[in-house]
Amino acid sequence: MNWRSLLPLLHKEMVLEWRQRYALSGIVLYVVSMVFVVYVASVKPTPPMWNTLFWLIVLFASINAVVKSFVRESGARQLYYYQLADPAALVLAKVLYNALLLLVLSGLASVAFALVADSPVQRWPLFLGTLALGSASFSIAFTFISAIAAKADHGATLVAILSFPVVLPMLLTLLRLSAASFAPEGMPLDTWADVRNLLAVDAILIALVFVLFPYIWRD
Repeated sequence: MNWRSLLPLLHKEMVLEWRQRYALSGIVLYVVSMVFVVYVASVKPTPPMWNTLFWLIVLFASINAVVKSFVRESGARQLYYYQLADPAALVLAKVLYNALLLLVLSGLASVAFALVADSPVQRWPLFLGTLALGSASFSIAFTFISAIAAKADHGATLVAILSFPVVLPMLLTLLRLSAASFAPEGMPLDTWADVRNLLAVDAILIALVFVLFPYIWRD
């Protein structure tokens, strides 16, 4: 892989996002709107309900944020990238950028949700680590599926359909990890099994990305 092209490709993703910042504004508006709905409903969720609502907001915000990774690029632009960039560097740049974007969005959602619904989090390092793992996992899964869906019509719909069996085990693992962060300090926890499982799924997906993406892109 040509590592020297990674930074220019990351810069390209940021420039494209800034040019189409109305899409990012819509995602932020979605997150704030969902939190506002909880506030207006005067719901005082229990910790399990808080956990579920929070990750559902993050999940749908992630789909809306990452679905445009390849769908927004025309065939002519992809052909131009094909002539200039290494496919592994291109997809890695998209995965890294999307992971950073999702981390910012999930952080915004956690702060906003905590302000209106009294966050039950007791162990913030574990919760923040779960946010980072979740952002990376969603980025890898949705970026790869977006690359597949971009080759067909109705790409956004296909992303939602194809991602369900991949993202569901990730989501269940993240729910367990974040629920563990609600436990009081001093209580013994065993979260390494869930962390290892999530990292294993991420490793399998990233390997599939590097192996299959050059063939998908070449099509």
